[in-house]
Amino acid sequence: MADSDETMGRPPLGMKPTTIRLSTDTIRRIEALVGNRRLALFIREAVENELQRREKPEPPKE
Repeated sequence: MADSDETMGRPPLGMKPTTIRLSTDTIRRIEALVGNRRLALFIREAVENELQRREKPEPPKE
């Protein structure tokens, strides 16, 4: 059996590791809400939600 990336291991997640800097207080607040094992998921969801909010077209002004 030949070595192949296609048959071995976990499939790619389509994510790029990124380093961000948050204050210790911010990290503690997030961990208090979701736990330290869910920190990355919380940040990904928060970023996605903010992107969707900002990318929405603004309603016409009257």
